[in-house]
Amino acid sequence: MTDTTSLPALPDRLSVNPRSPHHVAEIFEHDIGIKLNGKERFDVEEYCISEGWVKVPSKSLDRRGQPLLLTVKGTVEAFYR
Repeated sequence: MTDTTSLPALPDRLSVNPRSPHHVAEIFEHDIGIKLNGKERFDVEEYCISEGWVKVPSKSLDRRGQPLLLTVKGTVEAFYR
């Protein structure tokens, strides 16, 4: 079993994109999971627990070649696997 005392606390808002101000590199050294409305999602780019949303990539790209992000609202839960 993983020792949870050595894991950093998961923030209220977290982004996968290193250019984002909500990116915390220490968190991504461990495997984390996101549940939205009780179902685990594997395509989450950014989440906010207090506001109740996650951002997932769409199939469309913006002018810089990055995927457009869609906001999906619901009950968000972040956890370490």
